[in-house]
Amino acid sequence: MLGMTYFFIIQQTFALHARKLCTTGKFKYNKSTLLMTQEQAIEILKTGVNVFLTGEPGSGKTHTVNQYADYLREHNIAPAITASTGIAATHLNGITIHSWAGIGIKEHLSKRDLEKIAKTSYVKKRVEKAKVLIIDEISMLEAGTFTMVDLVCKQIFENKTPFGGLQVVVVGDFFQLPPIGREAQFAFKSNAWEKANFAVCYLTEQYRQDDTDFLTMLSAIRANAFNSNHLQIIENRVIEFEQTPKDITRIFSHNFDVDRLNSQELDQLPGKPEVFYMFSRGQRNFVDNLKKGCLSPETLELKKDACVMFTKNNIKEGFVNGTIGKVIGFSEESNYPIIQITTGEQIEVSPMEWTVEEHGSIKARIAQVPLRLAWAITIHKSQGMSLDGAVIDLQKTFEFGQGYVALSRVRRLSGLYLLGYNQKAFLTHPEMQNQDQIFREKSQEMGENFSLTPKEKVLEKQNIFLIACGGTTERQVYVKESIAIKKEKVSTYDKTLALINEGKNIEEIVDARHITKGTVIGHLENLILKEKINYEELEQLVDERLLSRLPEISQAFRELDTDKLQPVFEKFHGQYSYDELRLARLFLAFSSG
Repeated sequence: MLGMTYFFIIQQTFALHARKLCTTGKFKYNKSTLLMTQEQAIEILKTGVNVFLTGEPGSGKTHTVNQYADYLREHNIAPAITASTGIAATHLNGITIHSWAGIGIKEHLSKRDLEKIAKTSYVKKRVEKAKVLIIDEISMLEAGTFTMVDLVCKQIFENKTPFGGLQVVVVGDFFQLPPIGREAQFAFKSNAWEKANFAVCYLTEQYRQDDTDFLTMLSAIRANAFNSNHLQIIENRVIEFEQTPKDITRIFSHNFDVDRLNSQELDQLPGKPEVFYMFSRGQRNFVDNLKKGCLSPETLELKKDACVMFTKNNIKEGFVNGTIGKVIGFSEESNYPIIQITTGEQIEVSPMEWTVEEHGSIKARIAQVPLRLAWAITIHKSQGMSLDGAVIDLQKTFEFGQGYVALSRVRRLSGLYLLGYNQKAFLTHPEMQNQDQIFREKSQEMGENFSLTPKEKVLEKQNIFLIACGGTTERQVYVKESIAIKKEKVSTYDKTLALINEGKNIEEIVDARHITKGTVIGHLENLILKEKINYEELEQLVDERLLSRLPEISQAFRELDTDKLQPVFEKFHGQYSYDELRLARLFLAFSSG
């Protein structure tokens, strides 16, 4: 790994060239012209230094980091794309940093915890594969969590330099939503942040808002300089709920208001709802904590055309926590909802599990279809979005930055419809005034040093970084994942069938095709329906344990007179997973025939 030595060499090179050019009179610069642009930030990122990419809402932070990620892929380097929250991860097609580092909901890591994470094969493989770690929405990541990620990387790479030598790119705006918790601290207060020695790239261009008055007001909120003149602008946008335009996003500060509006919208759709109940098992206190942390409700009601949001990550199936979609129907076989997401992909969504583990054993588990209604969203869920218009309610804001985040989602004042506000709605975190000035000065210094470095030296550093990461200096043709997936699905069943004909079992097919067990079972259901595999071939795919339990599982399906999984799952109190029950149900297809 490159480590921090590489960063300091680059940083000192920039400064050295700046001093030489200034003392010889070969270069003069005007500080006011050295604003950080997206193009310059990308060039700095390419050199491999650790970067804090920041800027006001609409300055193009997500676009810039996406451009950098594409650049890395074009040079045969796969970046690790993560974010502090699930909804933020969707904007980058990534996963949460908590999942990526294997720390989950832990608040601290003991030596034993670190050793266990480092030995967990899928976490170890995931971290070792990374050369660049990107963390979006850094404002919401608590300092302690940031430190834990640093420790995990050091442990896995067996490298004591910050983050085990990875290039770390943190993205976000600390004026937006802060970490949750009374004593939670911003990531920049952690020791790991200080040691990472981030180059600050403070983007100064504006791409979202094009309304001067609106921009002036947002800047005033950011500087805690909101006054009576700005309030008058706000007052002119206040309306009654009955006056709100139809088919426009509604943003609230509390889940209660979101849930209420979502229920009203569901009631207006025709027909009876399909109901999905949460299953739980384990110690009561652990179960209660799981339910509180689960975004899916205990009783989930859905109808065709309902707007929904996924509440759990499943990268292989094509969704993460925060993915938005629409119910287009329900499976005839399983009755599970079929969701069409914004990319056009259709996903049959089966229940997933949330568990609590302590000292190596599972203390509690809950299972539910990982969805929730999504006609209305919270301010938290809206972070990162750009909207032509929105109905926003700031009457119950309770956290610094909430009002600022909600208002800055809208592109222009004419698209803002405000239901009301309270005294905290236009306040940002007081701690950020001085810190923001520090970030701006560091960005200015970085921009000056970088602009004074000869282009050939910058290109040399960029090529050294590519080679050190195992990449290529020549640009490669990069096919985006969404396109590749669509191509792969054309013959996906035949690919699975070919592996079955080679004598591979389910686990071997999962490994060979890099898909989930649930997806393989779905392929089996299709292949059996088309009579492409028989009973004996199915038997070869299933492990001995399940084969020995088939009689009692089959009997349960018959006694309950159902082909649905949930009643049977509950009858056995979670003894068999949903995947096992789906496999057992396949054998019933042969016996009934």
